[in-house]
Amino acid sequence: MNNYKIILSGGGTGGHIYPAIAIANELKSRFPDTEFLFVGASDRMEMEKVPQAGYKIEGLWISGIQRKLTLKNLLFPLKLMVSLLRARKIIKTFNPDVAIGTGGFASGPLLNMAISKGVPSLIQEQNSYPGITNKLLSKKVDKICVAYDGLERFFPKDKLIKTGNPIRQDLLQIDSKKIEAKDVFKQKHGKYTLLVLGGSLGARRINELIEKELEFFQTQNVQVIWQCGKLYYDVYKKYNNNDDVQVHAFINNMDFAYAASDFIISRAGASSVSELCVVGKPVIFIPSPNVAEDHQTKNAMAIVDKNAALLIKETDLDIDFENRFSQLVSSTEKQKELSENIKKLALVNATKDIVDEVEKLLNSK
Repeated sequence: MNNYKIILSGGGTGGHIYPAIAIANELKSRFPDTEFLFVGASDRMEMEKVPQAGYKIEGLWISGIQRKLTLKNLLFPLKLMVSLLRARKIIKTFNPDVAIGTGGFASGPLLNMAISKGVPSLIQEQNSYPGITNKLLSKKVDKICVAYDGLERFFPKDKLIKTGNPIRQDLLQIDSKKIEAKDVFKQKHGKYTLLVLGGSLGARRINELIEKELEFFQTQNVQVIWQCGKLYYDVYKKYNNNDDVQVHAFINNMDFAYAASDFIISRAGASSVSELCVVGKPVIFIPSPNVAEDHQTKNAMAIVDKNAALLIKETDLDIDFENRFSQLVSSTEKQKELSENIKKLALVNATKDIVDEVEKLLNSK
């Protein structure tokens, strides 16, 4: 019997939480008697999302250092101290066989304490440009699973394994769902469908762009599925009255949304980029400039440099968007080229490959 105990930490955003849940699910399918414990930041979305996925979670009083000078930074040393002590207690009580970190504030103290107690450890870095937590942890962990080439600039080369990012398995068969998906989203079959994704909370600048361009989309024979985010839904839901526009706070059946679409506008968070490689539709990335180290632009450029997507910076949207979008709509050759190239970058077995590495750590104990 494999009565393993596995501790996972990652959070702050869906991009850190969902990979951790995907890894836990795959481990659970291999070792059904395994006991899992998640550790997150006590005031972030993981405290809600992890229990929804059926796992226990403990919270740490931790947050990142703000880039602007702020009073919150004065609390950081105290929060770190309290979190390290709490993490030490959690490790001692739970006594895990392996510790897994997927990034975010809480994974720093938790993995530090696990490593100091001799627990085999692995981190999964989703981005092409790592965050500070994973950079610091990389010197001490046993293995580092990454999604992009070139990360030996930041991490010890002998620990790196290129696995890709965990993705939802229901995205692998979307091609067969196109007709059904258009019906589910009440899309007209003779028109192009644009899917707009701004992340779970929404993206203000993308929403402003879509609102401004609704008439332009009409001239391009394009209907819109617009995920505006829960922060913005009350502002934009009025456009549900327009023909050919559907506004959603959040889309639960993403496999159908991707299947129905012909073009996609998206932020460039690591999990989104990995999903879009599997989906294989023509993509225009509009990276968020408000993230640490501008990592969304770097994620997007890793795809754009291989002629597999387009990128428009927020500052260039007013000048460039209509021109670039209409060129894409009018060129089936360009659409085909982008689709084929982005599909080549998909790493569809990421979750399985990461768990293979976890299993090696379990066997080495």
